Amino acid sequence: MTPDADAASSIRRADPFAPLTADMLDVGDGHELYVESIGRADGIPAVYLHGGPGSGCQPDHRRLFDPDRFCAVLFDQRGCGRSRPKGSRAHNTTAHLISDMEKIREKFGFERWIVVGGSWGATLALAYAEAHPERVSGIALRATFLGTRAEVETAFTSRLSQFHPALYEDFLSALPREERDRPVEAYWRRILDADPAVHGPAAKAWHDTERTLSEHKPAKTRLDLASLNVWRTLPATPFMEAHYFVNDSFMSENQLLRNAGRLEGIPGIIVQGRYDLLCPPATSQALAKVWSGSELRIVEEAGHSLYDGGVRDAVMKSIADLASKIPR
Repeated sequence: MTPDADAASSIRRADPFAPLTADMLDVGDGHELYVESIGRADGIPAVYLHGGPGSGCQPDHRRLFDPDRFCAVLFDQRGCGRSRPKGSRAHNTTAHLISDMEKIREKFGFERWIVVGGSWGATLALAYAEAHPERVSGIALRATFLGTRAEVETAFTSRLSQFHPALYEDFLSALPREERDRPVEAYWRRILDADPAVHGPAAKAWHDTERTLSEHKPAKTRLDLASLNVWRTLPATPFMEAHYFVNDSFMSENQLLRNAGRLEGIPGIIVQGRYDLLCPPATSQALAKVWSGSELRIVEEAGHSLYDGGVRDAVMKSIADLASKIPR
């Protein structure tokens, strides 16, 4: 064993969730992805897809997988997290991300793997599985999002106004009066504007509103309007979200439900928070109805976040349960 390998082995003994591997993978188009693996090299293959679009994998995501059972791969999607160039939206579509996943699978030599994702990660998981069903041994989803413009518009307009009416007023008031009739499109247009004076306040207002919608018991339920023009750094997710959502997630209308027949024979478990304001239970129910072999598990007293009460444990159990169904 080389000195570097010996040091890595010692780290993993101290922390079983420490990466087995961590590399930058050139996927073409000027993009390099940060890719890591955890667990056992000969474990059950799995891949974790982070949300956003635009966020990135976090160390705690490794802990969704039992390191004694799995070889789990986590990666930052194009333009996200530690991938380079950071924030790049060039050559960045759903089809590109699916192609990247195939390059990663081939890099690790997996014939098939369990695909895990929540929210946007669930969108990408479904899109990948429908494109390459023969490469998927199981799917674990949290908070089903089908990547449609209607889902986003409903969450940020009628649902926001019903459940957080004061926040909705703040959300509108951050826009010029003449742009408030179609606020979601106005936000996307502003976030994608090259002028920091335009995109900065819009990105911050969008991000803070989305955070409130994502939590069952949010710490803040109003926008700090006075601070929207003051920032040191801006959150990354609004920019990638606007890029994807203004383009209908680079998918055809109702694509994921329409092609759900391609999931036939793939076991799946859908974890859903009862009070998810961004991705409500009706969406998961609609998917479960057209996906034979899937199981819907509702987590009561929970919203959208992985860290709402009981959601993280339910996701971990869904991954473990799927692994038990897969012949080695």
